Amino acid sequence: MKTIDDLLQEGVSGKRVFVRADLNVPLSGDTITDDGRIRAAVPTITKLAAAGAKVIVASHLGRPKGAPDPQFSLAPVAKRLGELLASSVRGEVAFATDTVGESARAAVAALADGDVVLLENLRFNPGETSKDDGERGAFADQLASLADLYVGDGFGAVHRKHASVYDLPARLPHAAGDLIATEVGVLKKLTEEVARPYAVVLGGAKVSDKLGVIDHLLSKADRILIGGGMAYTFLKAQGHEVGSSLLQEDQIPAVIEYLERAKAKGVEFVLPLDVVAADGFPDLKNPVATHPTVVPADAIPADLIGLDIGPESRKLFASKLADAATVFWNGPMGVFEHPDFAEGTRAVAQALIDSPAFTVVGGGDSAAAVRILGFDENAFGHISTGGGASLEYLEGKTLPGLAALED
Repeated sequence: MKTIDDLLQEGVSGKRVFVRADLNVPLSGDTITDDGRIRAAVPTITKLAAAGAKVIVASHLGRPKGAPDPQFSLAPVAKRLGELLASSVRGEVAFATDTVGESARAAVAALADGDVVLLENLRFNPGETSKDDGERGAFADQLASLADLYVGDGFGAVHRKHASVYDLPARLPHAAGDLIATEVGVLKKLTEEVARPYAVVLGGAKVSDKLGVIDHLLSKADRILIGGGMAYTFLKAQGHEVGSSLLQEDQIPAVIEYLERAKAKGVEFVLPLDVVAADGFPDLKNPVATHPTVVPADAIPADLIGLDIGPESRKLFASKLADAATVFWNGPMGVFEHPDFAEGTRAVAQALIDSPAFTVVGGGDSAAAVRILGFDENAFGHISTGGGASLEYLEGKTLPGLAALED
């Protein structure tokens, strides 16, 4: 896989370089609530601009239905990207109000060496996400006409077989950006060059989202800690009552099988001892006090819903991470967006910081939680920009966007 440094050696001055970034950030109206992915894209953009390239940045945001939708516009992202690049790039970051239309062509034509333009949301064009190879390829052809070189740097999208991720690199000389190179290097430390003991912490809502990675990690991890909404399916599989907690009953047979396989392989499964419960799911838009109660994880009352791991579980999880040499964490331990149910996620984040291990936060809600709860990002070994991409890599799947960058 050629890197951006290889491109720089060959020379990029005066060339139009298409950078597929992942700027899919959470928005509240026009306000960006977590700019982590934008900040992660800055080094590659800066490096190319400093070398005299005409940088064309493109990304998706949200899930528009193949047509322009104002709520998914990248205009707020263009403003924030401009602020982050202000000290290192000449001029302002231009913003094209379409992807391959008149605005995009004019904006690209107006670029001087070292300038940067951000195109509007790629998913405003149906060709970006089409399952039809011809439709996707036609859109990739239009994108390719804007540029001379391609740099793939949107790690959070490399598991998608989309036009700008998979088809476009085949049409232009291509290389991996610094972010993708870093992400892949980190993931190799979790799959090929693992320092032991290797502990994996998995949370989030649905156990079905994590079964593939659990299956693959049974041959790699030394212990797997389960929290979040998915824990209640594991507890039910052990015969415990889980009250009104989130439950995927159809996944219980698979969970039982994984627990049996883990036992046979000597992989330790760690489940919560207690949970923080309430009589209903909290209102996250108006987070008033809910008067939660702590109950044993193996006897949750029928009228209560588990919403976080409890204090004894936090101590247990911290103890299981204290001696680890490698830790991968994906998925919050509870409804961290509400202060009554954030302490489990906070405790796991702190345990990673306190551990001497190489620690990886696997993107998505976990990365958001680290920032929302006020932790120093530099206290972790690595915070991934791609939750879904990280999980699929750990499942052993071929990621289309990475395969497209290989020669």
